[in-house]
Order: sequence, then structure tokens, then C-alpha cells
Amino acid sequence: MDIHEYQAKSILANFGVAIPRGGLAYSPEQAAYRAREIGGSKWVVKAQVHTGGRGKVGGVKVCEDEEQVFEAANQMFGKRLVTEQTGPDGKFIYRVYVEGAVNIEREIYLAFVLDRKTERIMVVASASGGMEIEEISESHPESIVRSIVEPAAGILDFQAREIAFKLGIASAQIPETVETIKGCYNAFRELDATMVEINPLVVTGEGAIIALDAKMTFDDNALFRHPDISELRDKSQEDLRESQAADRGLSYVALDGQIGCIVNGAGLAMATMDIIEVAGGQPANFLDIGGGASPERVAKAFNLVMADKNVKAILVNIFAGINRCDWVAEGIVQALENNPVDVPVIVRLAGTKVEEGRKILASSGLPIIRAGTLAEAAERSVEAWKNSTKSNPQAQTLQELAS
Repeated sequence: MDIHEYQAKSILANFGVAIPRGGLAYSPEQAAYRAREIGGSKWVVKAQVHTGGRGKVGGVKVCEDEEQVFEAANQMFGKRLVTEQTGPDGKFIYRVYVEGAVNIEREIYLAFVLDRKTERIMVVASASGGMEIEEISESHPESIVRSIVEPAAGILDFQAREIAFKLGIASAQIPETVETIKGCYNAFRELDATMVEINPLVVTGEGAIIALDAKMTFDDNALFRHPDISELRDKSQEDLRESQAADRGLSYVALDGQIGCIVNGAGLAMATMDIIEVAGGQPANFLDIGGGASPERVAKAFNLVMADKNVKAILVNIFAGINRCDWVAEGIVQALENNPVDVPVIVRLAGTKVEEGRKILASSGLPIIRAGTLAEAAERSVEAWKNSTKSNPQAQTLQELAS
């Protein structure tokens, strides 16, 4: 789960990380009022959307009077902000964050991530801040500092000092930098985060260390331990289908293809998407319905997949271990009878009671295209998709394939 910049800053401030003074606004008038509250002679208005690269597309503006703050916020509200990370659809701006400008002397990149290879928390930092980490790795690879944190000890003072020295921090700012690094780590660990990123972490002309921007991502599976963090979720920033799937206990990720996938098991779902590509098609989604495949659960899965207007065929790939294929087949038949779909449906069953399951599909009278293997299912899905794209497709085509 991602959260907004202002939320991440509030969390990090509670762990001892210094942030500029700022306030949230839901209207241009409120933005101007926030500037008056903050005081000073220069402010920054930031669109609060779940994406990076905001400054490149007008999502971050520096203002020198309240009228400019009003105009900057007025131009942002209701605008669809499109960045490299959002794709062409972009994300709507419903709130902005106004904060006092600081006297920046230098910028640093600082992040904490889970390193899958070492199964540890890794600190990734760079003396070249203000850019995305991908840009830094390409243009200044020598500047990247990596440090693994031992879980039994946590991040110790000497390790944080070593990182600070490698970043070229002046000796006078080392203690404050150490506190910032330790505060980020403690927030990461205690709140079950999967990423904490400060970009940039700045050294001001006055010698202070301040987090000028912040991002945090949390482990969805651990949110039950942190109801206060769970309440920070902003569904307006999420894909509607992915949000609906999460609310229904399904794992769904929207993709750009035409063949919808309904699969039980994350590994099998990934293999299904791969073999669709091999067969010449493109998956429209990743969808793991989990261990249960009741009619209600299958119906929810079909509704989610069909919400994507690009879907021209649906591949149902079920391996029944704890489940039984006959139960799954009954669920598929009931789901399609209660919620008919207007695209070809290809079903591949394997595992416990597979023959009984296939008989149920065959006797259902529904135009279900059956497949014995995953490769065959992928080939038939691609064939059905190509047939469905032809003008004026004949209804008998499905029946011929199903037979």
C-alpha cells in the first residue's frame, strides 16, 4: 500500500526525521491560507498523487507570494497528472501540500528497501539526489552507496556514520544525518514497510538535514497490525479493479493485453501469463483467486476481468490440490449461468477429480472451450481472441471450438 508524501513525512517526523513546515489543502483558498500559516516569503505547492516525477510535469511549483500559491493550486486541482510512472491515464489531483521553501545547499538520495537476495533490509543512498534512482544508476553509478542491515542488531551508529561519510556529509552534520538514517530504519521496521525513500534529503545553507520529499510503501499482509496506517489508504489513487479485488480478497493486477486470466495460485498465474505470451497473445491481467473457488468467488473474478473493456477472451486455469476439480467446475458453470459473459471462455482443469470436473463442463451446455494442458489452453485462448476480433463473428464458432 502506498501513501501520500504528506502522510509519509508526518510518520517520519514522529521518528525524528526533520521536515519543512507544511500543511494540506483541498482548495486554492485553503492553499493560500496554509501559506499565511507557514509564514516566510517563498513556498512550494505539491500535488499529492502516488507517483514520482511530479516536478517534470507541473506537479510541483515554487511560489513567491500568496497569489501565486492560489494560482498554482488552482491549476492543479482536478487536473490529471501524467508521468512516466502513471502511464497515459495519469492520476487526478484532489489535494495539494503547501510547505515553506528551504535554502538548499546540496541534495542526497536515501532509501530503505527489502533486498530479496540477502533477505535483509538494504540502505541505498547516493550523493546525487533529486533524481530517480534509475537515472542515478545510469548517470552516476559510482555515487551509489549500499549497506545491508543485520536484523538482529538493527542499524547501529557506526553503520549510519559510515553511510554519512561515504555521502560526503560534513562532520558538523554527521550527528543529525545519523539520527535521520536511524529514524527511517525504525519507521521501516516498526511499521512493516517495504520501502522508505527520501529524495531529496537536503543539506540547507544553515547546515540542517531535512527530508524535502518522502515516499513509503507498506506490506498489505501486515496492515492488520497497523490499523492507523491502513486508514491512510487513498483508493482514488489506485486502479479501480485492483482496489475492488483487494476488498474481495483477490489478488489482481491490470495489464495491457486482451486475454483475461483467472487462476488459483500466484506461481501458476505467472506461468499462465508467460505461456500466453509464448502462444502469441498478451495477458490482460494477473488474477489469483486463491485456494477457494466457490461460485461466488469465481463470479467475482469474472466480473473483475470483464470490467476491462480490452478483454476479448478469458482463460480459466485451475490446478486442484486441496480443492477438487468437480467443485471448481460447478463453480464455473454456476458463475457463467448467473453472470453470462460475451467473450470466449477457455477452461483448463488439472488435479483432484479432474475427469469429473471435465464431465460437468461438457454437460453444462455452455460454450466453454476445454483444454487438457496449459499449452493447449494458451493456444486456444489466442485462437479464440483472434476469432473474436473478426468482424461479425458467428456464434457457432464457440460451439465448434468447445466440441
